[in-house]
Amino acid sequence: MRIGLSSYSLDREIESGRMTLGQVMDFAAAQGAQCMELVPFAFRFDDPVTGKIDLEAIKNVKIQAKDAGISLCNYSVLADFCKEEDALEQEIARICHEIDIAAELGVPRMRSDVCAFRRPQAQNTLRDFDRWLPVMAGAAKRLCDHGRRAGVQILIENHGFFANGVDRVQRILDAVNDNNYGLLLDTGNIVCVDEDASIAARTLAPITKMVHLKDFYIRTRDPGDSTQFDCAGSWFRSRGGRYLRGAILAQGDLDIYETLGALKHAGYDGDIVIEFEGLEEAKYASSVSMRNARRIWEEV
Repeated sequence: MRIGLSSYSLDREIESGRMTLGQVMDFAAAQGAQCMELVPFAFRFDDPVTGKIDLEAIKNVKIQAKDAGISLCNYSVLADFCKEEDALEQEIARICHEIDIAAELGVPRMRSDVCAFRRPQAQNTLRDFDRWLPVMAGAAKRLCDHGRRAGVQILIENHGFFANGVDRVQRILDAVNDNNYGLLLDTGNIVCVDEDASIAARTLAPITKMVHLKDFYIRTRDPGDSTQFDCAGSWFRSRGGRYLRGAILAQGDLDIYETLGALKHAGYDGDIVIEFEGLEEAKYASSVSMRNARRIWEEV
């Protein structure tokens, strides 16, 4: 089992120019991270207009990771396959291009969503899910085929309000039914659909290939300054209407002991990557979160 950090945790530092991606990797390694997930939100590895892959930038990142003594374990991208005809084909082609980037980076896995995070809540019903399941699964299957040729395993994450929840995630995995498709279990995101993190961990551990470990504050009454979707530090709403905000690991309202214990006692021994998206200063929050994850894993 390795504990690492998602670059997403330090997006504000990169976007502000206070840190480069290389400095983020050095920082993570100095805090004891053994691996790092790359999330191309505050940076990218291709030209936004032509799509040409920046092989020099990728080469430099691989050198920086090696020098830091940190393994690049995953590459995560957003995607939405709830589309039709040409729009769907264009989205599949875009994500296959991201798989090619992941292959150049040498990462073993790439997370691709299957639907938009910001789907209107009225379109997140079980009827909508049943309608789009064959389309999402068909697109994911094509990613698996492309990933297999590139040497990259494709992961789905329980993310957002539509492709989330224990039952829906299992149905997607069953529909794709491909040995190059796996689960990235996000122990925080599960509360976005009002399910219990530790029960999800216990249920899904046997099919989990990687874990996002994070914490949330949870309130049942309006704390003010809340939105539906803006989760990067702000209060946002669960599918059932609870108020959520990202927290430093083990300082929020989720039972991290029970969740990590469920994973450990189920025999999970893969990568556990901290994903912080709260209001606290990102470097401090990431450092404390990694220390807490390591300490709690040893105690449970």
